[in-house]
Amino acid sequence: MKSSCPDLFIRNARIVTADAEFTGSLSVKQGIIADLCPATYLVGEDWQGDYLLPGLVELHTDNLEKHLMPRPKVDWPVLPAIMAHDAQIAASGITTVLDAIAVGDIDVDSVRVQTLSSCVQGLQDAAAASLLRADHFLHMRLELAEPDLLAMFAPFLHDERVKLVSLMDHTPGQRQWTDLTHYRVYVTGKRGWSEQKVDGMLEHMLERQQLYVAENRKKIIDYCRQRAHPIPLATHDDTTVEHVSEGVSDGVTISEFPTTLMAAQAARKHGLSIIMGAPNRVRGGSHSGNVAASDLAQADLLDVLSSDYVPASLLHAAFLLQEDGFSLPKAIATVTSKPASIIGLLDRGEIAPGLRADFIRVRMHGKIPVVLGVWKAGQKIA
Repeated sequence: MKSSCPDLFIRNARIVTADAEFTGSLSVKQGIIADLCPATYLVGEDWQGDYLLPGLVELHTDNLEKHLMPRPKVDWPVLPAIMAHDAQIAASGITTVLDAIAVGDIDVDSVRVQTLSSCVQGLQDAAAASLLRADHFLHMRLELAEPDLLAMFAPFLHDERVKLVSLMDHTPGQRQWTDLTHYRVYVTGKRGWSEQKVDGMLEHMLERQQLYVAENRKKIIDYCRQRAHPIPLATHDDTTVEHVSEGVSDGVTISEFPTTLMAAQAARKHGLSIIMGAPNRVRGGSHSGNVAASDLAQADLLDVLSSDYVPASLLHAAFLLQEDGFSLPKAIATVTSKPASIIGLLDRGEIAPGLRADFIRVRMHGKIPVVLGVWKAGQKIA
């Protein structure tokens, strides 16, 4: 594919590198960034001062689920859902994405349980047929209260597309859902549950937590250590110092969406990478009443942003981090080089000679960054 990539020359772009921003020019040869200079070429496309940023790298998005079930109890065919999801990802400036595929759920009737295998296979088939714009990898979200978790996860343990595994316990009353009022609002709105169903499910989920979480966690840790190339592990929704300490003892390297300042401080103390939600930053706070991403950013307790459920939030939130004291290069790194490095993708994530030519053209409309074009390995994909 690289040999078919035409050479590209771009001039008069506002380029953001790992540690600087300047107006200059860039050239691409065979899908690789060949040259970068703070001067204007005499040839090439004039970007008129628009930003030239690295292609965004997304570690956790369940955006595909919205296309699989666009309305409650409406199931959509898998391939068209994947194609729509991929188009939205690319249009948001994301050139590398880890699709967060849930293994198990607190609700046995959810789309997550029903489409696990078909989604993973559909993504593989679409990639093999060169139908996808972005690079898609897998983030397996393991619901530890799932009775059949080990059997459900086993087929994917040695899949090289799996770049991240997160250990999740969404049982209400702790972690993300410490406040049951927020939980009730969420499931009655998004999942269409009645109050009567919520009451019954709360009792059922607590029982499952007591029966399965501890044993599943231990066995999953052992499973992941069997791989020739170990999978990075993340904890999810850490709320207490004890949650973080448990993760550290299990070999976790990432704290995903800590819900309190105390948990984030503990994660930093232990050297964990801290991921927060971009929608949290754009909205100015958590939809479930937890710690604000801006508060963690101002305390320098934020390493990576994730778009979670709104792909377009990723770039927007990165620019907003400047209001929290981040320089623009540091802010852009939270959605490019930092997420790429913690999952071992070292060939992308920066504007630098020798790296893959994944980059985006961005123009500011007031305070809103607007993606005007997206290139992956030197080829325009959106």
